[in-house]
Formats: sequence, C-alpha cells, structure tokens
Amino acid sequence: MRDILLSFGLIILAGAAFRRIRPAAIDPDAVRSAINACVLNLFLPALCIKTLYLADINAETLLVPATAVITTLLSLALATGIYASVGRAFRIAPEEEGVLLLGAAFGNVTYLGLPVLTGLFGDSSARYALYYDLLATTPLLWLVGAALAARYGGGKGLSVRESLGTIASLPPVWGIFIGMALHATGFALPVFVLKALDALGSVVVPVMIFSIGLALTVPKVNHAYAVIPALVLKLAIGPAIALVTGHLLGLRGVALASSGIEGGMPTMVLSLLVAARFRLDISLAAFLIVVSTIISFFSLPVVIYLTGG
Repeated sequence: MRDILLSFGLIILAGAAFRRIRPAAIDPDAVRSAINACVLNLFLPALCIKTLYLADINAETLLVPATAVITTLLSLALATGIYASVGRAFRIAPEEEGVLLLGAAFGNVTYLGLPVLTGLFGDSSARYALYYDLLATTPLLWLVGAALAARYGGGKGLSVRESLGTIASLPPVWGIFIGMALHATGFALPVFVLKALDALGSVVVPVMIFSIGLALTVPKVNHAYAVIPALVLKLAIGPAIALVTGHLLGLRGVALASSGIEGGMPTMVLSLLVAARFRLDISLAAFLIVVSTIISFFSLPVVIYLTGG
C-alpha cells in the first residue's frame, strides 16, 4: 500500500510541477480541462463498459450505492449541524459554509478512489468505485448538493428536471448501463473491441492522478481553521459511517473494504466547479481540496488497515 500511495504522490507532484513550470507556456488549467473532458467523455465510459460487461450483477450492485447514499447524506447532515453552530461563532459567511458542507460530504471517489482500489484489489474492484460514484454520489451531488450550493451561494438553483438531465447526460453513466446491458443479454463483444476498451480504460488512472496535481493550489484563505470539522468528517468519520453502514446492509470482503475506503476519500475536485457555478467561495474550495488530499495520504493507510485492505 505504501508503494501505491507513494507512486500516486509522485504523479501528483509531477502534475503540480507541470503547473508551476508550464512547459512550452501551456496553460495548466487548459491542460486539466482537456484531460477532464477526455476522461469524462471517452476514457471513463470505456472503462465503465468493460468493467460492468465483465462484472457479475448481484446484490453488491445495489448495496454499495446504498452505502454511499447513506454515508454521504449522514456526513452532510452532521456537517450542517456542526457548521450551524460554529459558523455563527466564527462568523463564517454563507458562501464559505456551503463549500465546507459539500467538502465534508462529497469525496474524490473516482479520481483518487478508483486507482487506490484497483491498486489494492485489482482491476475487478473498479466496479465498486463506479457503483459508489456514478450510481450514488454523482446523482446526490446534482440533486442535493446543487440545491444546497444554490441556497448558500448566489447562483441560480437547478430544478429537479435540470438535475436529472445533467445526470442522464453524463457519458460514464451511460457506460455503466451499456456494460450492464451487454452482460445481462450475454452479448459477446469481439476481442478487438474488448482490447480497445481495455486500452482506453487503462489511461484513466494515471491521467486522473496527474489531473489532481494540476488542480492543486495553495490560496490565501482567511478562515483556514474552518476546514478542520470538514476534514475530520470527510477523512475520519466518513469511512467509519461507510464501514458500519455497509456491514449492516450485508456487504462483506472486498466490497465492504472498498466502500469504507471510498468513504475516506478527500474532498472531490469537482467541488471547485460547483463552487464557481453557484458563487460559493472558490479559494476556500481549492484550499479544502489541497489540504484534504495531502492529509489523505496519511489517513488513507489507517483506513485501509482498519478495513483489512
């Protein structure tokens, strides 16, 4: 596990160095946007199709997303209660509080979670990251997280119809259901198609990790202390909730360990885009992503040890 995290750290540092050096005067944010677009629209859908085509559809297909939903909503409820108290005491502005609530509940379960799981348990475990994210946290982000962000920020909120439309338009979601449909019908994909899907999917892990490095910045934030409750909730209480919930729902073995590990992932990089969309505090969102990602390299080994990973 140490070697896996160290290798990820090295790739993240490469991304951070690229951002700093800017070879050939390339804009690192433009590179990150291009990488994210390629991952979202090509590489990740290919990985979804291949993974779900080869995976058995069983109780875990429902129990892992159920664990993710309960973990995310409980974390969000706890964060709301905590910041309702400390927010007034420390004069945290609404646009800051909205960032902290999202950061405490929504984790980087694909960009960092997927490579961690596949590094620990092999390629077959990728399905747990996809279940956890695309069947649970992503829908919750656009149905619940967007409504919350609109409440605390100044951006126009999304209707339920718009949120559902956003979810339905995501290519990886289509990839999941295409893979499931191909598996369920017993359709045999030609070998060259499987090889193409495998080649495209294999790109996901390194470029996603590199993209995290490209996104890391250390902005000046007046209320840096305010991130402490969010960090504790995301990196310590979140995995505990996921493990207990998954166990009670009947998850065992790699599925349970994967859910616990995903529950302990740092704040999602996408929260920066949500913050911008709904006029939340962008600098605080970036700061929370940076700090939680750095601390996760120390907290995740503990979570992995406790899960038996």
